Amino acid sequence: MKRAAILGAVLALVGMGFAQQPTAPAATSGAAQAGTPAPAQPKRPPQAKTQPEFAAYNAAMAIHDQPAQEKAADDFAAKYPDSELRVLLYKSVMRSYQAANDADKMMEMGRKVLAMDPDDPEALLGVAEVLAERTRDTDIDKDQRLDEAMKLAKHAVETVDTDVAVPAGTPAEKLDAYKGFLRSSAYSIIGTLQFNKDQFADAEKSFHQSIDAYPAQPDPVVVLRLALALDKQDKYADALNFAGQAASLSPENTPPGNIARKECDRLAQLTKSPKPASCGSSPAPDSAAPKN
Repeated sequence: MKRAAILGAVLALVGMGFAQQPTAPAATSGAAQAGTPAPAQPKRPPQAKTQPEFAAYNAAMAIHDQPAQEKAADDFAAKYPDSELRVLLYKSVMRSYQAANDADKMMEMGRKVLAMDPDDPEALLGVAEVLAERTRDTDIDKDQRLDEAMKLAKHAVETVDTDVAVPAGTPAEKLDAYKGFLRSSAYSIIGTLQFNKDQFADAEKSFHQSIDAYPAQPDPVVVLRLALALDKQDKYADALNFAGQAASLSPENTPPGNIARKECDRLAQLTKSPKPASCGSSPAPDSAAPKN
């Protein structure tokens, strides 16, 4: 899937998803005992109840082959049906299938996570991305799939601040980067769904929100789709600017790179403007127009 590598890097920086070993329950404060409301706390990471459970989790996490990972997660869930760590295992398998570009299995694992935690933003986005990107006009359940994708992506925006588990000691800037990545992915999905419904003004806003949410590493596909949304509204000068940005972010002879460079050529002719240097060289005339 298109942002799996970025997600992996962000996860590595933040250290998200680390399980906690069994710990003794914390003592209840006097204020809480007296009925004083405690301040809102970040969602804690899933925690093992016993040392054998934690050891079994670590053994499953050490597996890297996707089918074997999935079997280990299923076996763990069968042995520890009430374990909080089941969510982490299935999320790990979901990411592995995402990196392998296996959309069907990625969505299957995401749905397993949501069955246990319907507010998990990463799983919400995993399922939504597959539904948004892999639904075809010929699918009998097309409308239901796209409606579900929109619902899941919007819910992910709502749960980013409340349902990201925060390991102790996570630096605030790294946690903010992870949350920004999740928001960026959600708005990208929302914008894509709006664009495909010809809601170009709404799509323009959503793509801007996606870029603004994670400016450190803008997704060239999102930037390109923003250019196309502006083009559809006859905002040619702005569209040319973002088409140039998309071209500069995309290597030549790649699907987004070729489309961005062709869009640059078209918009420069329409506006009778010099083509920005960021547009780079145009693709060869016989290059096949890549599908979205």
